Amino acid sequence: MFGRLGAPEIILILVVIILLFGAKKLPDMARSLGKSARILKSEAKAMKEEGNTAPAPAPATDEQPSAQRTIQAAPGDVTSSRPVAEPTDTTKR
Repeated sequence: MFGRLGAPEIILILVVIILLFGAKKLPDMARSLGKSARILKSEAKAMKEEGNTAPAPAPATDEQPSAQRTIQAAPGDVTSSRPVAEPTDTTKR
């Protein structure tokens, strides 16, 4: 019933996709899909490396260091990286 896709069928599918999404949005969609794939790949690599290393011992004091952390998006994407101040919760529960 379902045969192999030939050139006319593939061209028809591409034309329908361009008509549905518009030619301007296709490069943006491809770019965001590539970014998502890079983020997924880097997170999977970080999880694999995290599983191979032993956890570091916790500091003996109750005080937290006041250093800033940087949240990074994708490797090489420095435009969306920003420093983040840690929230300070002084209440004891």
